[in-house]
Amino acid sequence: MKAVLIDKDDDGQISAAITQVDEAILDNGGEVLVQTAFSGLNYKDGLCMNGGGGLIREFPRIAGIEMSGVVISSSDSRYQAGDEVLVTGWRFGETWHGGFAERVRVKADFLVKLPAGMSLKQAMILGSPGISAMFALESLEHMGLSPENGPVLVTGAAGGVGSCAVALLAACGYQVAAVTGRIDEAGEFLRALGASELVDRAEVAEAIARPLESERWAGCIDNVGGEMLARIIGQIKYGGSIASIGNAGGLKVPANVIPFLLRGVNILGIDSVHQPYERRVRCWQRLADSFPMDRLETICQDASLDDLPHLSQQILKGQVKGRVVVSF
Repeated sequence: MKAVLIDKDDDGQISAAITQVDEAILDNGGEVLVQTAFSGLNYKDGLCMNGGGGLIREFPRIAGIEMSGVVISSSDSRYQAGDEVLVTGWRFGETWHGGFAERVRVKADFLVKLPAGMSLKQAMILGSPGISAMFALESLEHMGLSPENGPVLVTGAAGGVGSCAVALLAACGYQVAAVTGRIDEAGEFLRALGASELVDRAEVAEAIARPLESERWAGCIDNVGGEMLARIIGQIKYGGSIASIGNAGGLKVPANVIPFLLRGVNILGIDSVHQPYERRVRCWQRLADSFPMDRLETICQDASLDDLPHLSQQILKGQVKGRVVVSF
């Protein structure tokens, strides 16, 4: 079968190649064999395919941290041949062979049945970014966020998680402010997704000495971290929360404790890798029920396996807008 295989040579150099592999490589203890229909390209995939991040420890490894497809066979009673399923998280494509292959073998606990009202392609246009955005929104709402509280800020808004978050928040009735460094290029795209305000990245890119600024945002879905997160903490309204998803802007947050003490600001860490099965099922169904499916094609760039080496480099440079979906 055809797959993107990541390997390391004797000099320690990591490379990815599109190649034919024997299906026996999949014999990893997974109970369910799935015919791949679609997979999505993520920042993690860019790291894995280009030797970054140290995410893969054992080689060779089939890349691809997510996929959707149809069950071929299963030794687990929860899944039958013909079931439409998807997988995200669980270090799929890192410690397990992943979704950039014509067939995958998956542990049954990693799978979710395709929710009603969603196609296999739609599931991968949403993919890890879409479910991460939903985990973030659900966590913010658990802390009291509602549309009446005021605007919600989304950083890295033109990226995968960001674009999904903008569309999801807008569909759920929230006023959305979208941060991007590409207003001229991405502004129309973000407004079409539902953003009511565009914020130039330069306005919030650097931390400042003042720990508190004017209260601007009822909440935030942050995909950047670093100095931008430190700056935004001081702009959150009293009792508001930030859902922290990404670290594209750096691992260190040069923040001040004052916003936490005087405004009761909360930072909520969003893990999309090891979420409990019940929450994954619930959030995927809510995505199917709430997300404006007619807008999905506007954030989708269709691709093939052959396009991935080039696109995996582009995504690391921030040159991919929306979602790349690989069709099998």
